[in-house]
Amino acid sequence: MAEKPIILTQAGLEKMEKELEELKSVKRKEIAEKIKVALSFGDLSENSEYDEAKNEQAMMEARIADIEVMLKRVQVIDEDELSNENIHIGSKAEVRVTNKSTGKSTVYEYQIVGSNEADPLSGCISDESAVGRALLNKRIGDKFDVEVPAGVMEYEVLAISK
Repeated sequence: MAEKPIILTQAGLEKMEKELEELKSVKRKEIAEKIKVALSFGDLSENSEYDEAKNEQAMMEARIADIEVMLKRVQVIDEDELSNENIHIGSKAEVRVTNKSTGKSTVYEYQIVGSNEADPLSGCISDESAVGRALLNKRIGDKFDVEVPAGVMEYEVLAISK
């Protein structure tokens, strides 16, 4: 079975490549120095600094390996080919969200991204999330309900852009 592609925007790809470069060129050296300093403290059996540095090194190396595997499966969205007729991965959508129990409405702008690029606090939501999945293929004027942890919300698509 072929592995699922990692879907990213161009900005997401650049961010991932930058993180990998940072880990390889800066973090590796920093952790190697921590290990060297910890080794100078002597007895490794009671050296918590050494253990901590080795754990940090293992986590960093695991992250490097994860990023390298993901980069082999990346599928970059060509934003020039995106239309504004309906919402898809890479689209930005302005939506009115109404809490059905309180009637309170708020307008949000979301960008639909792949799960590896999601950052809900900055408005980037995954295509695999409940809201992201519900937004896919919607058009301006579409209304639909989504059950979220806060209850059932009504969404109305106000605008779609690249």
